[in-house]
Amino acid sequence: MSGLNKGVAKVEVTLKWDPAPTGTPAHDLDLVAGVFTADDPHGSPVYLVHFGSRSPDGTITLHRDSRTGQGFGYDEAMTLELDRLAPKYARVVVGVTVQQGGGRLVFGDIANTGIRIREGYTDLLNHDFADVQGALSATVVEFTRDGADGWSYRPISRGFDADPRAFATLLGSAPA
Repeated sequence: MSGLNKGVAKVEVTLKWDPAPTGTPAHDLDLVAGVFTADDPHGSPVYLVHFGSRSPDGTITLHRDSRTGQGFGYDEAMTLELDRLAPKYARVVVGVTVQQGGGRLVFGDIANTGIRIREGYTDLLNHDFADVQGALSATVVEFTRDGADGWSYRPISRGFDADPRAFATLLGSAPA
């Protein structure tokens, strides 16, 4: 990147899915963001942002949470203000996990799943989870600090046979 291109600065991640069929347990998907330091970019996250939590400095916030997928369009929304993250943070990974309260559910069991990452009015990434249909959880995108030029992003669609608790420990792991 040149000095005139500062990379991505503030992004919105939105998640959608269709509600469960009538008479069956609700489908509950959750956005999760893990923040990693330059010293340990693929280890344990320094902190996680998910339903009921936000980053300690307020730079990553989940401001819309759905437990059912009911509504119009996107059901969950998270804002990442990457340009405000402290210099010690070098990597942020965003993923989605399927809550398992109503029995084992994978992405392929849930209709019309989709995630969109956008900066302003520009879509950076759209993903439908078709490549991870058998997974309980999946990473979608990683943001990495590019020195003084800001942040870059790249898709990292990777499925995990891991419930939400286990996924939190695997979110930033390096591919095998």
